[in-house]
Amino acid sequence: MAGERGIRMISLSRKAIIGLALLFSTYHVVLALTAIGVPRSPLPTLVSIAAYAVAIVLSLLRPGRRVLPHWVAAFDLVVSLVIPLAVSSQLDPHRSNGYATWYIAAIGTLLTIVMVRGRELHAWVGVGFLALQTVWWAGLGALSDLGVVGSVVWVIAANVVMYALRTTGEDAERFAEVERAASAWRAAYDAHVVERQHRLEHTYTMAEPLLTEIVRTGGALSDEQRAECLLLEATMRDEIRGRGLLDDRVRSAVTRARRRGASVSLLDEGGLDELDAAQRASVLGRLAAAIDGADADTLIVRSAPRAEDVAVTVVGLRGEDAEDEDVDVALWLEITP
Repeated sequence: MAGERGIRMISLSRKAIIGLALLFSTYHVVLALTAIGVPRSPLPTLVSIAAYAVAIVLSLLRPGRRVLPHWVAAFDLVVSLVIPLAVSSQLDPHRSNGYATWYIAAIGTLLTIVMVRGRELHAWVGVGFLALQTVWWAGLGALSDLGVVGSVVWVIAANVVMYALRTTGEDAERFAEVERAASAWRAAYDAHVVERQHRLEHTYTMAEPLLTEIVRTGGALSDEQRAECLLLEATMRDEIRGRGLLDDRVRSAVTRARRRGASVSLLDEGGLDELDAAQRASVLGRLAAAIDGADADTLIVRSAPRAEDVAVTVVGLRGEDAEDEDVDVALWLEITP
């Protein structure tokens, strides 16, 4: 609800700003109409008013885009160049023209909107031309007398505000990126902690009965119990060195292989980390079947690095010592995703 209310407030503020800009622009049109009798011919002023109104409407009511389209900005620039020439051509620069010089504040307003809408070059060219044309038409003193300085100040202020907003937006994006990275790190850390706790609980569940028996008998274990201890130690080693290669099917297959006398080594090097759930399940299912069907004294299961196409490699050796040169390769299997 708070988010929706915030969005609604921003929307209303934008509409209010557009409404104020339209009202201010309309004020310039009203001033021009009240002084329509001052120019020698009213026609250039009427055409200028119409062009100004079209430019304002296009600049303010262009929906869905913060930056003005090029053609609208170009039209606004043309209007800001033509109107001063057209209106001033019908005025006497050597006397007070009153509100007949409405175009100076009007062009300042239009170019301020252009600046806010992201077309800085067009705004600077337009306001620069307005200042030069005024000096050429009525002299240097007209810059302050006719309000050109005020129009220039409005454009400069809009540029400063937009630069500040742009900088603030970039800072906000950087902060958001840092926050996302921190959140991702926190999520990964929490997942690591949860996984570690899960594995500790799983290890304790497996080891607790044998540890209790060791304490009860004072270490006097039978051959069968000693074999179970060795099997438990190998299982715990799998959880540390080969955790990415394990699911319930693989754990069961490895246990059965060890109970029939095979030595099994699991080495996880991240070959399954990039796989989705279905691919991972398929690879581990084939791995469990391969371990169950292997007729080997030693099984070495290794997940390939991520850069390789093969997800898991299974090597089965037949012989008393896996490091003996006389051992036979009973199984060589590459499992692809």
